[in-house]
Amino acid sequence: QVELVESGGGLVQSGDSLRLSCAASGRTFSNPIMGWFRQALGKEREFVAAVYWSTGSTYYADSVKGRFTISGAYAKNTVYLQMNSLRPEDTAVYYCAVGGSLGPMRVPRGYDYWGQGTQVQVTV
Repeated sequence: QVELVESGGGLVQSGDSLRLSCAASGRTFSNPIMGWFRQALGKEREFVAAVYWSTGSTYYADSVKGRFTISGAYAKNTVYLQMNSLRPEDTAVYYCAVGGSLGPMRVPRGYDYWGQGTQVQVTV
């Protein structure tokens, strides 16, 4: 079993920045991928960013590319999502997830464990 605990969400204005954190504990994967997804009210959960733990390779949704940065503090089993130039359309609950690296990266079914989510709200 893996426990993921997110933090760092909040209410900000358009153009502001936030940094989300996700601390993992419990079972370890030999070659994990850690990702961030988000779900806005009434919409499906969508991919935001992911990082392969073994290589450090990162991937982003087009909607956040250039504004968001995913990074990992491997010794702390923690992944971060630095969000800059936030927009109202970034408003959502943000979820951290972890899985083995063989699954599809950009869809929720590629991940085995999920955090409880942290709310990000961006006002105009």
